Amino acid sequence: MTRTTIFAIHLLVIGTTVVSAPGEGPQNSNAAVAAPVVSEEKMGTGSSRTQFDERYPKYQLRASDVMEITFEFTPEFNQVVTVQPDGYIGLRAAGELHVAGQTLAEVTGLIRVAYNKILHNPSIAIVLKDFEKPYFTAGGAVGRPGKYELRGDTTVAEAIAMAGGFNDSAKHSQVLLFRRISKDWMEGRIVDVKKMLSQKNLSEDPHLQPGDMIFVPESRVSKIRRFIPAPGFGIPIP
Repeated sequence: MTRTTIFAIHLLVIGTTVVSAPGEGPQNSNAAVAAPVVSEEKMGTGSSRTQFDERYPKYQLRASDVMEITFEFTPEFNQVVTVQPDGYIGLRAAGELHVAGQTLAEVTGLIRVAYNKILHNPSIAIVLKDFEKPYFTAGGAVGRPGKYELRGDTTVAEAIAMAGGFNDSAKHSQVLLFRRISKDWMEGRIVDVKKMLSQKNLSEDPHLQPGDMIFVPESRVSKIRRFIPAPGFGIPIP
């Protein structure tokens, strides 16, 4: 099994500029990302499982999601609610409830508790009627940087192909996969796509989750190539 480096980053990604944690200066998108690095050996097992270990995570509600709430024995409380930009929903006769970041199962429990004040052990069913379509973002040295719909099971190599593949300046061996684990933290992983393709072995090709970002840095050669005179245009020697 190839050893994979896992690191956590407290950052915001804005365009092609990486803004680091407080106290650190902004970094160019082509520069190496400065972040605490923790190897898998140091992380150990058990409670140290990361977001990258979760193949099929539960969907978490976000702003603009629409839910239909059905009460089996008290249909007069049936309602359709929309998650507001601040993460709250307004419940009929039960006030406001913060649901952003919660799964449907967790929200069902919260709503049941909220209505326990006026109903005896309410039976509630929730259906997600509208939600943000799953997507991933590809940036850096790829043919067509941008935001893409995540349709079905997609790996890093497949996502790069969807984004136009590597361009001539790409560093295939250090593709960065970023995944948000909380409001303020993103978890990053270095993926050696060059090695996987050269060995014709994609068994370790990570599967994407909604909201993932792939960033392909430039190779060292491409960074200095712009300063090397083209053939025929060198500086004449006296």
